[in-house]
Amino acid sequence: MELIQNTADLSAYLAADEVIDHHHPVVRGTAGRLAAGAVDSYAYARAAYEFVRDAVPHSQDSGDPRVTWRASDVLERRTGICYAKAHALAALLRAEDIPTALCYQRLAHDDGAGHAVHGLVAVRLDGAWHRQDPRGNKPGVDARFSLDGERLAWIPDPQSNEMDYPVLYAEPHPAVLGALQAAPDRPALWKTLPTAL
Repeated sequence: MELIQNTADLSAYLAADEVIDHHHPVVRGTAGRLAAGAVDSYAYARAAYEFVRDAVPHSQDSGDPRVTWRASDVLERRTGICYAKAHALAALLRAEDIPTALCYQRLAHDDGAGHAVHGLVAVRLDGAWHRQDPRGNKPGVDARFSLDGERLAWIPDPQSNEMDYPVLYAEPHPAVLGALQAAPDRPALWKTLPTAL
């Protein structure tokens, strides 16, 4: 699949905003600690990815009812669903001048009743975009940081009307951000997740 930037301006994938607030002290502090142990951009990107994947539990897996959407809140509260964790990873990567996009998949619910949009990121290293899924591993999910072939949490099944969306967004998709901001808690969010983009 060819990934498509929604803007030709690469600097848009380094920008800070209300969601990807990489100038926030919590983001800067986390980035600084991770960067201190990294020898280069690749090592930093891997460390940031593994930190968000492993140190920020997916709220559905952990049973945490809180909804986070701003990167600094995700890192401070250590909780979030896939979208929020993608926002946190994008902020950490952009904080160290690594262009990072938000991207999405459409996946079937585990029980097969309908679909939901799943959030991940694409990082630009070695002159190309590479998708990464910081959702968090669990039985049956083994996502890993990779620039040599994707190691995502899920591979969409076209027979189940699942798909990868090829667009790389510089900012969160409005449907995703709207659902996060409107939800009083995660159980309510689960009922309003976007089903397609």
